[in-house]
Amino acid sequence: MLHFERWKIIAIALICLAGIIFAMPNLFSKQTVEGWPSWMPHSQLSLGLDLRGGAHLLLSMDTIELEKDWLLTLRGDVRKQLRDAKIGFTGIGIVGNTVQVRIAKPEQTERAYAELKKMIQPLGNAILGSSGQDIEVVQAGPDALSVRPTSQGMQQRLTSAASASVETVRRRVDSLGTTEPTIVRQGEDRILVQVPGFDDTRALKDVIGQTAKLTFHALHPRMTGEEAKQTRVPLNYKIYPSDASEGAGDYLLQERPIVSGEDLVDAQPGFDQRTSEPIITFRFNQSGARKFGRFTKDNVGSPFAIVLDNKVLSAPVIREAILGGSGQISGSFTVDSANSLAIQLRSGALPTKLTIVEERFVGPSLGADSIEAGEFAVLVGTVAVAGFMIFAYGLFGLFAVIAVLINLTLILAVMTLMGSTLTLPGIAGLVLTVGMAVDANVLIYERIREELRNGKTAISAVETGFTKAFVTILDSNLTTLIAAIVMFWLGAGPVRGFAVTLSLGIFGTIFTAFTVTRLLVSLWIAAQKTRKIPAPI
Repeated sequence: MLHFERWKIIAIALICLAGIIFAMPNLFSKQTVEGWPSWMPHSQLSLGLDLRGGAHLLLSMDTIELEKDWLLTLRGDVRKQLRDAKIGFTGIGIVGNTVQVRIAKPEQTERAYAELKKMIQPLGNAILGSSGQDIEVVQAGPDALSVRPTSQGMQQRLTSAASASVETVRRRVDSLGTTEPTIVRQGEDRILVQVPGFDDTRALKDVIGQTAKLTFHALHPRMTGEEAKQTRVPLNYKIYPSDASEGAGDYLLQERPIVSGEDLVDAQPGFDQRTSEPIITFRFNQSGARKFGRFTKDNVGSPFAIVLDNKVLSAPVIREAILGGSGQISGSFTVDSANSLAIQLRSGALPTKLTIVEERFVGPSLGADSIEAGEFAVLVGTVAVAGFMIFAYGLFGLFAVIAVLINLTLILAVMTLMGSTLTLPGIAGLVLTVGMAVDANVLIYERIREELRNGKTAISAVETGFTKAFVTILDSNLTTLIAAIVMFWLGAGPVRGFAVTLSLGIFGTIFTAFTVTRLLVSLWIAAQKTRKIPAPI
């Protein structure tokens, strides 16, 4: 076991050298690294919010609005289902968290009940099995039916909305040109956003906070919003306020949109060629272009409304059919607001409104203090461990210290190549790795001492020490690795950073303890003619 073939020695040396090369940029400033030749590595570890400073936002989802939107969708689905089945109804509305419908002919109530039950979708999947249904249909009277979401259905709706919100927020933050943002779900209805190195929290809130739900609606052909307020809102129509900057009063729009923002594939800021005012150009997918083109073709000379977050941005008149699937949104935009809105439209609408419940800004000075404290902790820990190992095991202790330093270098190199973010808990993981690496060497050296006391020769004692200690070290590190995997799986943010560092440290410890340390000991023994282990081993 102490014999190393030449190719193995070369392979170990190359791995250690590669680790030093890829970890080296982290020891210099970014400006210095940028001046290096192109063939040298330039990647550096990204620092987390607690080390670099930046913006911290905790967002809360509007679950009431989410349930309300679902009930509105259910009402439309119920109406369509009954119309397709040619079942008449005298009224359909939302009462509390229930869609209530009254059937025109009581003798059709049973058939209507059967038709509405077709809307029920099972929850779960084929592997885990069904876990309930999304809605339930109840016969509330001889001519009345009720459709309401189940608690399991609402929970799944909330989970899906949270996942969609996380991805939408991530796309919006990435559009700002930031690096390594942390965007994770916390609890049932909250989202944590941390953007290291980003000090403009106002711009971040403007981009994240707006729902950016874009829809295109037809106006009522004869009645205005003010007239509807004074009389009665017609069926399937709704009053929408105008944007404050427009000041054009309220609009009476068809409740079901012509095209929604889900059909948008691109949105870019630009300038109007005639007025030079900031505008937003947009482009639909094939489905949206087809619906928009059909509507504009059939309604030339009539206005339509562009609605953003339930406010009318503008209501232009259709001069000619728009068949290309593209157009522009004009309004009282500034260059910044047009760019911000274009980012929001490109990244998709949020499923529901997000409210900022916690806002913090971590200054770079606090991050610098954390880095200094972390570096000091790693230095003190390494020096203390090195002193103990050399005092306790002499030359073999020095070999262990060299292996520990190579272990730390390899961890930094791998984290740099992975693009990982180093956080304060990550630094704690590095300090813990130093102790774990030393612990592995202590187990090996103590086993060697035991074999020497039993009268074995130096070579036999060293070989037995490395062989017998391997199983013990592997078992102890395997249990720690399982804990690290669980932390990474269930944890978030800094906890994951600690888990990543700890996991890499475990692999590095096993590699350095049974290759680097063993190689150094093997080379030393091969160079000694006496074949005696030096004191204090």
